[in-house]
Parts: sequence; C-alpha cells; structure tokens
Amino acid sequence: MDNNKIAVGLDIGTTKIVAMVGKYNEYGKLEILGIGKTKSLGVHRGVVNNITQTIQSIQQAIQDAETASGEKITEVIVGIAGQHIRSLQHSDYITREDSETVIGEEDIDTLCNQVFKLVMLPGEEIIHVLPQEFKVDGQSEITEPIGMYGGRLEANFHVVVGQVSSIKNIGRCVKSAGLALSGITLEPLASANAVLGQEEKEAGVALIDIGGGTTDLAIFKDGIIRHTAVIPFGGNVITEDIKEGCSIIEKQAELLKIKFGSAWPGENKDNEIVSIPGLRGREPKEITLKNLSKIIHARVIEIIEQVYLEIKNYGHEEQKKKLIAGIVLTGGGSQLNHLKQLVEYITGMDTRVGFPNEHMAGDSDSEVTSPMYATAVGLVLNSLDNSDIQTDVSKPDEDEIEGEEVIEVSQEVEERKEKKKKNRFFDNWAEKFKDFLDNAE
Repeated sequence: MDNNKIAVGLDIGTTKIVAMVGKYNEYGKLEILGIGKTKSLGVHRGVVNNITQTIQSIQQAIQDAETASGEKITEVIVGIAGQHIRSLQHSDYITREDSETVIGEEDIDTLCNQVFKLVMLPGEEIIHVLPQEFKVDGQSEITEPIGMYGGRLEANFHVVVGQVSSIKNIGRCVKSAGLALSGITLEPLASANAVLGQEEKEAGVALIDIGGGTTDLAIFKDGIIRHTAVIPFGGNVITEDIKEGCSIIEKQAELLKIKFGSAWPGENKDNEIVSIPGLRGREPKEITLKNLSKIIHARVIEIIEQVYLEIKNYGHEEQKKKLIAGIVLTGGGSQLNHLKQLVEYITGMDTRVGFPNEHMAGDSDSEVTSPMYATAVGLVLNSLDNSDIQTDVSKPDEDEIEGEEVIEVSQEVEERKEKKKKNRFFDNWAEKFKDFLDNAE
C-alpha cells in the first residue's frame, strides 16, 4: 500500500468502529475507496474497557474496509475522545540567543516542546499543543512569527490533556490488531476538519459532535482552535432512557429513536401510537410518540445545556469572543429529528447540521457523507495532509502542460504545504506516542 497516496482513518467509537480508506483525486478532493463498519464492543464513553473485544472489532472493520477498497491496510491514523479528555490555556516563552537572526520553524518547535514538558496531574499526559497567538518582543497579536526578528518569542497555547492509560490502551489495541499507528488526533479536531469551512472558523463557530458515548465540543475563532471539551453523554443515554421509560429491550429502543424519535414533543399528536412486539409471545406494547419525544427531549436538553455551559465558559457572551457562525451539529446523534430547532431555542445561536462533504469529491456515496462519518472523514484528511506532499502531487511534464496549468498545480502544492505546516504540531505527539509503544513491548 502506498501510504503517500492512500490513508486510512480508524474511528474507535462507543457504538461503532469505522475504518475508512481514502485518497485525493486529481482535483484535490477526497475520494473514499472503501469503508468498513462494525459494532463497537469493549468501548464505553470513548474509553476502552475490554481490550480483547475492541481488537476483534477493529480487525473486523479493517477486513471489511480491505474488501471494499481492494487495498491492503497496514497503517492507520486513530481518533481519541473519552471523558478523560480536558483542555487548558497556557502561556510560555523562549529567549533567543541572537535577536538579529530571523525566527524560524525550529524556534516554534523549541517553544512547543517546552510546553510538552509541563507537569500534569498524576496519570495524565499532554496530547496536543496548539499555538494560538504569538508575541515577539512584546508585540502582540502575531499569527505567524516566522521571518520576524526578535529576542523573546512568546505564545498562548491551547493544551489538550488525557489519561495516559486510556491513550495507551487504544494504541495497544491498534498494535495488537496487526496495524502500525501513523498518528493520533483528538476526535473533535478531526470532525472539524471534515465539516467546517475556513470562513466559519474565522467568524467563530462551535462544533458539537454528538456520538454514541460522548459529545465532543470544539470552538474556533479567528481561524484558531480556542476551546475543546468532552461531555460524557451521547446518543446511548437517550436509548437507555427510552429502554427504561418504555420497558423495552435496547435493540427496540434504538430502532424507536432512529425511526420515530423527535427532540420536540409538540410535533407529535396524542393519538400517534407505535406498537412494539412483545418478548416470547407476550402482548405487544403500545407507546405514544408524544411520550417517546418527551423522554428524548428531557435527555437532549441536559446534553445541550452542558455543552452550552462550556460555550459560555469560553466567553461567548462577550462581544470580542462572539461566535458569529453559531453552532454546527455533527455525529450520529445530530440526525435526531428537530434537534437543530431545539438547539437554536436553548442557545439562541444559529445552528446547522454539518455533513462531511466540504472536501469530498462530488460523486461520493450519500452514505459516506452522513454526519455519523464526520470523524472518520476528518481522520483520513488529517493523514493525507500530513503525508509526503512531494509524492502527493507529481511534477508536471513541461512539454505536456500549458503555462496556466503549471501555475494551478504549483498553487495546489503550496496549499498542501500550508496544510502540512499547520499540522506539524501534531507530529511531535505522534512520534512520542509511537516511541512509547515500541518501548512498552
């Protein structure tokens, strides 16, 4: 498998494990070659709690993806989430030896590596160090310090922290499934990659990814990640409430939620009834859709209010930090009927459902562009953007190509270089993590 051209994203979720194989087509759009999806066993609220079952689920998803794509999969990029994830803001600086030389990438790397050495709580480790604004010799609001002169380089960082044991377990599952780990990314960042446009990130937007076990939040403003959080509730708790409230089994509760569920009880009339077959010859149960909606509504409000509290903690009420582009909902849970209207009602913010077709080829299968695959699509994009750009865009033959086309191809190369530069901060962690796994053997 040519990893410079093809990438595999592995989304280890609470309800499903997805392996997605993709590559860029000739127009620089993402083309999905194959997808493998299996029920996730052994993962609870984004955290592995049964390694053997998780390994089996990963192997099944990979096998299905290989069959669908016709490619042999040896390497994957993995997304991590879970209730153990938290984020914090941190400021740090370095003093440069020679202020008369220009600031280069190595200076920024030195500053980032310094942040990686921060002492965390016992059992925690830094996953991502994301620079926001820089200061050079006291001059603030610098987004790109490379090429400037100065003695003191300072930056504000968004630092994402997670439990070492939970992260190691995911790494061990991937390795035990016979796969190499090309990188590891926070899932809300991957989902943001897939569903958000650059204009939204500039204007200010909150991405809410409602998964099975967790709801992930990522806030962007001025094109920079400002806040991330993981709320330990998702679609599964809604299913659990339906199961308890209607006295039915989980499989039936999940089907009820998907087929008839609504987050807005006012939409259903009192006489709308659905009949559920009884177990082993027992009488069927009759459930009113209004009652079903009331159960869903109560739990969804709880999830949205927790997310909105995180958004307010970021400081959304302040004019300076206002999120003009509002909220984007994605993930499997975002497909719940009337959820968009309920979110707008509770938060007062403009809301849309985010589909991962922002960077995808026009002829993509409608199943792949479903919000439930946002994280997997984002992981594939992340992996492709981090791969070697030299082999990604072949050098055109000057005899065959006209002048304008050469400019277009060179612009594409520059865009890829820019993307790669933005992702260089993820490489530190991926390398460190791979070293750790090798040493743990």
